[in-house]
Amino acid sequence: MNLEIAASQMESLGNPTRLRIYRMLVRAGIDGLPVGGLQQRLEIPASTLSHHCKKLLDANLITQERNGTTLICRANYRAMSNLIGYLADECCADGRCEDTPTRASEAADT
Repeated sequence: MNLEIAASQMESLGNPTRLRIYRMLVRAGIDGLPVGGLQQRLEIPASTLSHHCKKLLDANLITQERNGTTLICRANYRAMSNLIGYLADECCADGRCEDTPTRASEAADT
């Protein structure tokens, strides 16, 4: 992965609504969620959801597949793994690492 791709993906996830969409799709697994289901859960207009999904599509973080009249959105797990790997690849390469919690809930306890 190169810096430009990572920056584009991070920028896409930097919006609270897009981050919520992405997390919902990550949780949904490989079956994904229909756009209508996303819209109901988020309680946002279809045009707003479409705008945010386009940004995530352009960053290659999600995929969409038409199944009859239903548009299914899925997280692109390979892209997610690549981004996470890119962020962690050089962890502490030039120095010592601090002991850090492995889960967000553990981080909240500190």
